[in-house]
Amino acid sequence: MSHESGEKGRLPWLEIGITALACLLIAVLVVAVPALRHAAVAAIHGETSEVRHQIKSLGAGGPLIIVGLGVIHSVVPYPAEIVNAASGFAYGFYGGLAIVVVGWMLSALLCYWFGAGVARPLLGRWFGEERFARYERMVERGGVTLLIALRLLPIVPFSLISYAAGAARVPFHRYCWTTAVGFLPITALAVYLGTRLEGLSATDPAVIGALVGAIVLILVANWIIRRSGATDDRAA
Repeated sequence: MSHESGEKGRLPWLEIGITALACLLIAVLVVAVPALRHAAVAAIHGETSEVRHQIKSLGAGGPLIIVGLGVIHSVVPYPAEIVNAASGFAYGFYGGLAIVVVGWMLSALLCYWFGAGVARPLLGRWFGEERFARYERMVERGGVTLLIALRLLPIVPFSLISYAAGAARVPFHRYCWTTAVGFLPITALAVYLGTRLEGLSATDPAVIGALVGAIVLILVANWIIRRSGATDDRAA
């Protein structure tokens, strides 16, 4: 038993090195490509208009910027709704939605791989031991409905749930489809609002409808989480 515990507590240095290299490559890419660097900085600072400007200035390369920002989100958190809205503004609802879905799924897969491959103690130190353990327990015992509900809540970090799912060894196929189903509604709402950015006002029916839809999704997700009993872990 002691040998097994030692193996679990030992950091897999090769995998940590690969993870660090991947992060370094992403950082180099951001620095090397001016438009990607400017768009990433603008997204982090919440400058929606600048993100849109950088995307549109690249022409056909714009979708690559959006996908790249999705991948960057796996290691650098920022408000995802900004990129979703900018994509909708630049490419319309269906085109913009298709592009961001690719970006967020790539980000989700990267986080899942990190979560499954990086030692559990490292993730605990990264996100905070108690916080990460709480989400990991929720993912482990919540099943399909909870996986979807956690994606519906904008306040729950996308990357944190992805890392926790990988660490909890959620079956890969289940992880993929619940991720897609879970994040699609909120993402579609943000992309749709992006198509209405010009002349947008608080009295616009589209804004009101999107806000009502978001509230309904949050209430449904919260109900599912409470019904699953996962909120009991908050006291842990």
